[in-house]
Order: sequence, then C-alpha cells, then structure tokens
Amino acid sequence: MPDNNDSRTGEKRVAVIGGGLAGCECALALARAGVFVRLFEMRPDKNTPAHTGGDLAELVCSNSLRSDELTTAIGCLKLEMRELDSLVMRAADATRIPAGKALAVDRDAFARFVTSAIEAEPGIELVRAEVQSLDAPELVGFDAVVLAAGPLTSDALARSLARETDAEGGQRLYFYDAIAPIVSRESVNLDIAFWGSRYRPEEDDYLNCPMTEEQYDAFLAALLAAEKVAPHGFEEHIHFEGCLPVEEMAERGRLTLCFGPLKPVGLPNPRTGEEAFAVVQLRAENADKTAFNLVGFQTKLKYPEQSRVFRLIPGLENAEFLRLGSIHRNTYVDAPAVLDAELALKSRPGVHLAGQITGVEGYLESAACGLWVGIALGEKLKRGAWPASPPVTSALGALLNHLRATPPKRFQPSNAHFGLMPELGRRAGKKIRKELYGQRARESFAAWLAEHGRA
Repeated sequence: MPDNNDSRTGEKRVAVIGGGLAGCECALALARAGVFVRLFEMRPDKNTPAHTGGDLAELVCSNSLRSDELTTAIGCLKLEMRELDSLVMRAADATRIPAGKALAVDRDAFARFVTSAIEAEPGIELVRAEVQSLDAPELVGFDAVVLAAGPLTSDALARSLARETDAEGGQRLYFYDAIAPIVSRESVNLDIAFWGSRYRPEEDDYLNCPMTEEQYDAFLAALLAAEKVAPHGFEEHIHFEGCLPVEEMAERGRLTLCFGPLKPVGLPNPRTGEEAFAVVQLRAENADKTAFNLVGFQTKLKYPEQSRVFRLIPGLENAEFLRLGSIHRNTYVDAPAVLDAELALKSRPGVHLAGQITGVEGYLESAACGLWVGIALGEKLKRGAWPASPPVTSALGALLNHLRATPPKRFQPSNAHFGLMPELGRRAGKKIRKELYGQRARESFAAWLAEHGRA
C-alpha cells in the first residue's frame, strides 16, 4: 500500500474511491487543477456482480450513451460536458459506433481509452485496492475524499456509508437495476430479422425482429410465467422507473411492451412494407457488429429461462447468448437529506460523493456529476471557495439541483430530462417546446461559462 505521508510540498491531495465513469472524470479534473490524486479501484482483485474485466470505466449495462440531439436534455448534457473537456466524451467520440440518432460506443475500446488516459496522467496515482470504510487508514492525510464507488459499491464500504447517513435506521440506501442480454449476430436469423433504424430504413445500425400478434401473445405468456431471481435475504427489489426489467413492464398490461421497447412505429418490414404488431430491436455492441444488445430487455429472469423465453422472439430461435441479463444492487444516498451544496456528507464535510451514488441515473449523468465535483473541488482547494454551479436551466445545473432541492420524501434517482428544469413560461407545441428547452439550456450554459472564465 502506498505511503500516505509521501511529501509533495505545498500540493493539495485528494483520494478518489472508484475507477468508474464518475471517479475517472473527477480524478482527471482534479489533476488538471494541479491537485495530486490517488485513485482507488478494487478491480480486478475484487470484482462486482456485473463487471467482467479490469479496465477502468467499464460499461456494464448498455453501450449506448443515448441521443445526440440538442432537443433532448441528454444531448444538451453531452454538449456541456464537451465544453468542460470531459474525458468520457473524448473516449466516446473516439470509440463511437453507428447507432442512428444515439451515441453508442465499442465498450472495450471505450474502457481502454479511459484507462490509458488515467494511467498517462502524472498527477494521478492509480492504486488497485479496496477501500472498505470511510475511516480506512488509506484515507488519512488527504485534504479531501471523493466517494465515487458507483452503483455497485462493495458491501463493506456500503455499510460504512450506511452508518454515516443513518440509512440502516430505515432509510433505503439501495435499489435494484437489471442489465440486458447480448447475442451473437451470426446466430440471428436474417431471413426474419431486418436492418434499419426507426424512421430510417436505409440505416443498418439496428437489427429488428418483427412479431405477429399471435407470436407476441405467445412470447408475453412465456415471459410472465418464467422464473425470476429471488431477492437476497431481507432485501426487496426496488427498481428505477427508467430501467424496469422487461418482465415487470409486461406485468403492467398486455400492450405495455408494444408502447415501450417493442414499439413497432417507424419500423416497417422491408419485405412486406408494413409495420408488425411488435418489434424487438437489437443494437450493435461493437464497431464490427458481431454482438447485439436486446434493447429494453434488462431482466431478472433466471439464466435458463432467459435462453428459453428470448428464443421465442422471431429471428432469435437459435440465438447464441454472449451475455445473459442479470440483476444487481445499485447503491445511492438520499442526497437532499444527507449531502450539502458541495455534494459532501453533512455529517462529514471532507467527504464528497460523486456519480450514481448521489442519486443521478445513467452513464453520462454519473460522469457529469464526477466531472463537476472534480472541477469544483479543485477550484476550492486552489482558491478557497466552491464555484457557482451551472444555471438550473442547463442540463448539468438541473441535474445538480435535483440532488439538492428535491424534497427528501420524494427523492429518487433521475436521468437528465427537461422536467428537471424550470418551465419555459410560455405555451408551445411539443416539438417546439423541446427546441426551446434545448436552446435555453445552451444559451444559459454558454453565459455561465463566459461569466466564470471557462469559455
């Protein structure tokens, strides 16, 4: 273990726990500010239920970073992150693969890019070791600590955080999330499946498996009857609404999936020229398009059941599953109740939280949160004051405000969306309204950058 008392004359020092998206963004932002960072990552010595490799910033769920359009909050967030020189956005742009209007990446190349950038930064010392407690000796001697351990925080560290926030006294410190299966392209029956993006039949970013009404009903019946993974011990399943298991969505009504992940609109079958009753979309996982993710099929079905049920999808009758779906614990705090304006624990101001553990939801939201904590903490350590946050009318500002201003009893993890921002104060149609939200976000963020010397 490194010596916590190594001498770096006059240099501020921060320990960052977690080498995921948020931790890497935070560490690099701090290093750029002239702060020495010791970045702790327990993998590959100790793995999680969802990770498989040892690279930093491994994407364990989808390989999609969602829409690039500036009429969406996530599109605006990407723009803001690029303006702040985000490592994650540089990695995503360098490893991008076709996915229609979405930004998808080759997940292995993406993780290698981030890992190389962190290892090449002289101001960061990467330590492969587990930090088991906020009182661990490894954290002594630092000017600040950033906990960016992500949704799969180790049990020991989660217990320490629970004690610190009194979460064991009845508050929930966790919820459950699920990931979707991946199939081999060569195992997909292309006599049934067809290429095309929604409303863009000329593109080959997605494979689409059409279903007749009879096929859909047979699949739905099998899905609803399939065995699911039981919760562990006293833990109950608490799912984030934006990432529900496919079988839980199916339980909400016969046509729920047809209006959700199996929506056929904009996907006419080129062989018939007509839209099917339902369509399962497969999105490329890598640049070579050898592996495809079942879009919206995050699941808690048992492994044998997944193979059986998902092979009922037309075109997947002989599917080779490169990865089956699984369920895992996502750890987060009740941010408005336990964090201050600097995303530090109210009970321990020197410990800041960053990323998904704060209650943001999604790859980019987590990375953006880590990026902001790194920028702001670096400025505080160098200049003595935490900087003004981006305006709440921007995507990043709205996300940060969600962590601070949401009434604790109503708090739950959230993606970036325009609903987190103040209303426009004028009437407008749906399409125009999104354009106006996006335009206001861009203008307000640009003004903030100029005012605070970041333009």
